[in-house]
Amino acid sequence: MTSTSPAPDLAAQWQSARRLYPIYFEIAREFVIDVQPCADLEAGADTPGRESVEQATQWLEELDQRVQVHQLRQFLQSSPLADQEGLLELLRHFLASPTRTDATRDKIDFLLVQYFSTAAPGELDDNDVDLALVAQYLHPAMGEVDLKTPLWLNALDRVLEGARKCKSLDQLLHGGILEQGRKAKTQAGDLFYLPIALVAFTRFGYLMRRTFFRLMHNDLNAILDGLNDLETKGIEAIDCRRAQFSAQEPVARLRIICQSWKVMFQAEYSSGTPLRMLVDLRASVDYALGRGKAPEGEKKDAAPAPAKIVIGKPAPPRSAGPAVPAPTPAKPAPTAAVAPKAAAAKAAGGAPTSAVSNAGVKPAAKIAAPVKPAGTVKSAAGAVKPAAASAAKPQAQFSVSSDDGPEFEVSADQDWDTESGSKPTGKK
Repeated sequence: MTSTSPAPDLAAQWQSARRLYPIYFEIAREFVIDVQPCADLEAGADTPGRESVEQATQWLEELDQRVQVHQLRQFLQSSPLADQEGLLELLRHFLASPTRTDATRDKIDFLLVQYFSTAAPGELDDNDVDLALVAQYLHPAMGEVDLKTPLWLNALDRVLEGARKCKSLDQLLHGGILEQGRKAKTQAGDLFYLPIALVAFTRFGYLMRRTFFRLMHNDLNAILDGLNDLETKGIEAIDCRRAQFSAQEPVARLRIICQSWKVMFQAEYSSGTPLRMLVDLRASVDYALGRGKAPEGEKKDAAPAPAKIVIGKPAPPRSAGPAVPAPTPAKPAPTAAVAPKAAAAKAAGGAPTSAVSNAGVKPAAKIAAPVKPAGTVKSAAGAVKPAAASAAKPQAQFSVSSDDGPEFEVSADQDWDTESGSKPTGKK
């Protein structure tokens, strides 16, 4: 009698492939990855043969190799396919993969935190997020986990403690804290895949994102308060060159930009957020108010950063509001082609988004609507279709950098790229 024991495995592989296929195919379409459709998965057969299952598995493995970490992050924060069930299926898929490259590790790291953020209650206090709670919500993906923690994982708590002491985003980005977290993950090697380690790194990533998000909002609110103070003093423009704006940047325009960022930061944690621009803009506002450091390289005997002050002209009443010039429109730019010094971001979850385009040498801020890059993607029938340009929206998006890198990364020079994660407060 012929054994039928392999059948359940084949059936499980097939069902998993069928659930993953719409996600992977949409990722290929979104990022213009030229890939042939999988005919059997397109047909949706209920009882395929072994050959069909193997071809489906190979199709998914090919996409795994071609989809970059930053692309997966961006897609999973903006697509309705990335619901809790979709994240769980992806997480199971990568955890079962025998491939243990740095890219696979980073994808698993992101998916764990993203899934936990989606599944856990939004009202959690930081002190409530212990290993037992994280393991509880990761149970559908990992099963039971022995919570006996090896000593080397204690380093994550020390990094979190350092992050909690930060009073601004600048301190977090430039205090070496993020580098310590990335170093812990890299040095873990294959130990990263231990169940208890996966739980510990999930908790670490989730709490770091919450800290990161709170500091971003604090900085943004400080900038808006500073702009109000400047207008009260009759100052209409300030030097914002360190933040890649102009030497006479109108305060009214800066308020428009910050309000747009505030809307963006209310969405899921966004990819490619221009963190350095936010930090430097706060420094520019503080300096204009006489309470910050001078821009690097400015001569000690030089006059303070130029600020246009209208003597004897009081700020207009708050009720009436200042006369705000309309944002200067910029030509749409393909999201796949990003200038080396452009800040890049995209708000997730379909929330209203906006941004500042700073490509090229012109420092003045612009509000611009992007278009999708031209490209091709195979249809279900195998025909090549041109990728349609996205329609312009009232509020624009930051163009998203194609550079891959660890979450929260900001380089030491003026070029930077950041990758994001999920909202820091779960379902809030």
